[in-house]
Amino acid sequence: MRRLHSPAPAAAAIVADVSLADLPEWNLADLYPGMESEAFKEDVETALAECKEFAASFKGRLDKLARDGGLIEAVRRYEAIDDKLGRIMSYAGLVYAGNTTDPVRAKFYGDTQDKITQAASDLLFFSLELNRIDDATLDAAAAGELAHFKPWLDDLRKDKPYQLDDKLEQL
Repeated sequence: MRRLHSPAPAAAAIVADVSLADLPEWNLADLYPGMESEAFKEDVETALAECKEFAASFKGRLDKLARDGGLIEAVRRYEAIDDKLGRIMSYAGLVYAGNTTDPVRAKFYGDTQDKITQAASDLLFFSLELNRIDDATLDAAAAGELAHFKPWLDDLRKDKPYQLDDKLEQL
């Protein structure tokens, strides 16, 4: 019978002597001053509002905008919102990763993730509608002002065959 190998007692003693308080802490001040900072709270609230406003402004209109040359505004606004959501979640994720055993950080990360998921659900229509635009129309739009975003649009189109009904995607 084979016996499982356990770590050497000396190695276990070294690990036991390391305190989490002795580990370095990331300086995340370039993102936000702190978990309870007004800047962080304002960005989360602004992001929630911007997502709702974006959906109200563009949902159901993307095909027409692609044909009329107005899709660039929607793409630029989407990019700005996506950048903000990414910044918020990067900060929350890094704070949490700094000490995953801290219940305050775990709650902060979970609460932030919940809010950003809620906000992002208002944006889900965007990629779904873009993929419903016929290829010739989107290619024509991407040849103009949207040329900068063509690699992103091409990447998005790769998901088209796997896209489900809007209601299923929302779930």
